[in-house]
Amino acid sequence: MGLRKYKYYFKKPKSEIVKDVMNCLLVSGTIIIAAQSPYFVRSLLKSFKDWDKYPKKKVSDTFSNLRKQGFIEIERKNKQIYIKLTEEGRKRAGMYQIGHLEIKKPKKWDRKWRLVIFDIAQLKKTYREAFRGKIKELGFCCLQKSVWAHPFECRAEIELLRDFFGLSQDELRLIVAVELGDDSNLRALFGLS
Repeated sequence: MGLRKYKYYFKKPKSEIVKDVMNCLLVSGTIIIAAQSPYFVRSLLKSFKDWDKYPKKKVSDTFSNLRKQGFIEIERKNKQIYIKLTEEGRKRAGMYQIGHLEIKKPKKWDRKWRLVIFDIAQLKKTYREAFRGKIKELGFCCLQKSVWAHPFECRAEIELLRDFFGLSQDELRLIVAVELGDDSNLRALFGLS
């Protein structure tokens, strides 16, 4: 098998390229490249070292397809090219981030409980169900109908979910508690001593 065919079998799928590009734009806000350069894709690859694992043609095609689908805007101004996500692109990139969320387990538990309480209106029933499903997936334990507990730091993850679902502080709160009363069942569930 030739080297090119060998590389082909071990390349990331195109969707991974899309995720990498959109996550990069979500984090950085805007990519700016000198417009004089005829080597647009090469400039992009130099800017983002992780992207050099992709064939240049795939990167170029990905940007072109994302622009056609309305997820990114590419603009030329003052001898520079500006690439940024559209509103629809931000939503799509948020979905990729939500799909990879996980709460890291620290080496030592800080002996604090994180309580998520939410009161999401009936009009947003779909969001409520999706949010409940996601916190279950993240390992939260249900204490009451809309009160969920987790022992590890998760503020960033909850903030990301709040933003993604468009929830207010009144609809979703994160409380850090030192004591819950008898928490022996919770400790056992999470394997804590």
